[in-house]
Amino acid sequence: MHSGRSPERLTKRSLVAVSHAIERAALAEAEDGPLVVFALFQRLPYFARERAVYRRIAARAAVTVVGMVGGPPPDLPAGAYPVVLKETEDLAREWSVVALTPRFGASLVAYDRAEVAPAETLEAGRLFDGRWGFRRDEALHDVLRLCGRLAERLPGPARAGLEQAVARVRDIPAAPGEPRAEAALRLLARRGERAHPVEPADALLDEPGLRRWTGVDGVTASGTLPVALVGLRVDEPAGAPERFGRRGAAREGQALLTAVTSVLTPVDRAVRLADNEFQLILPGRDEAAALAVVGRLREAVGGLAHSYPFVAYAVHAAVTVTARRPLPVAELRHAVEWAVREGVPVASLPSERVAVPAGAG
Repeated sequence: MHSGRSPERLTKRSLVAVSHAIERAALAEAEDGPLVVFALFQRLPYFARERAVYRRIAARAAVTVVGMVGGPPPDLPAGAYPVVLKETEDLAREWSVVALTPRFGASLVAYDRAEVAPAETLEAGRLFDGRWGFRRDEALHDVLRLCGRLAERLPGPARAGLEQAVARVRDIPAAPGEPRAEAALRLLARRGERAHPVEPADALLDEPGLRRWTGVDGVTASGTLPVALVGLRVDEPAGAPERFGRRGAAREGQALLTAVTSVLTPVDRAVRLADNEFQLILPGRDEAAALAVVGRLREAVGGLAHSYPFVAYAVHAAVTVTARRPLPVAELRHAVEWAVREGVPVASLPSERVAVPAGAG
């Protein structure tokens, strides 16, 4: 980011709101062409949701460039030029939307931190470092930057259209009232960023709740945010409920739940798959951090013996790190079953790490 603005910390939710505002501005009726639009989406599922909007933009713009990892999207709107990004290049973690005409410009440039903040869903809380504004010369700067990075991957007509549009922009000075309009837009954006209900970290999800929180029922994509997973099975000795009675068993069960959720941070979640089986979702964490959580879990569960001296729980776990969506819940359950069967305290699945360019974050 070299526009002179200081980067802001942006959540996915706020980034989507600004992106939509820029796209709507690009679609507004105005006699100020030619219009140029660049959009980097990271992965196909994020573009798929906006395909209809970009069909309309491509029909109106002189040049529309759409970039993402994994090859050109199917059913690309006519008039849009695809750019295939490599998994390891820094543009692969960029989520940007830029619209430029001789008299108007708006841009958002954001870089994925592979981290999350507490939010109503895992996707909504994804964190980016970015900047945005509705100033023509900043949008021109970003068009020139992206042209420099992507021109060799564009066909001749796209390059010619970009050159002509940029030349026309340079012929006309920017409007002096842009900072006033942008100040009003920023006020509206701040007011629009209202608090959304966030499930507390110590509230256990069920499997439908897991699908909602991880975005499987909405828009999500493999290959972006790495997530550490911990599968956990906690077995009590045979006959414990009979020894303590129903009330004692209920108190013991609540104490176990408290021990399991005590290791979570505000961005983590726990899923209860069965009475004695759990999975912990630890966004942005690596395998070493997941193993450290397992260590704290064993201590917390072991500490229950102070209140229930005749109950020694058997704890088995499995860990992995993945950027796959949906999360490999079934594979992790199988790994825990194997750990129980073989008497292994902690099993590790091969991690599926997301490729991050050097210097990222």
